[in-house]
Amino acid sequence: QVQPVESGGGLVQAGGSLRLSCAASGIIFNINGMSWYRQTPGKEREWVATITSGGTAMYADSVKGRFTISGENAKNTVFLQMSSLKPEDTAVYYCKAWSNAPPRASWGQGTQVTVSS
Repeated sequence: QVQPVESGGGLVQAGGSLRLSCAASGIIFNINGMSWYRQTPGKEREWVATITSGGTAMYADSVKGRFTISGENAKNTVFLQMSSLKPEDTAVYYCKAWSNAPPRASWGQGTQVTVSS
């Protein structure tokens, strides 16, 4: 792999759950953290959640309490457990592996999440 690969997207009804996965085992730079973003057509990409290599998790206010990010450092793998989904969660979800020294990032191609009302 030369970029992260997302999986787990799909179509669910409001109130349902999905678990997204991101595999970045092919990334060779030193990864300091991994993040999830989402984007809908015509809108800017929105940050959703981050987990650092030290295990610190951070969430956007819009998903806090509903989404949980977790990871496995040894395999450069990250997950996003999404619960109590809302129609406004509908987007393409992207995984990013990143470092800050020097700044580097590698993006996946995204996985579609659609939440029906």
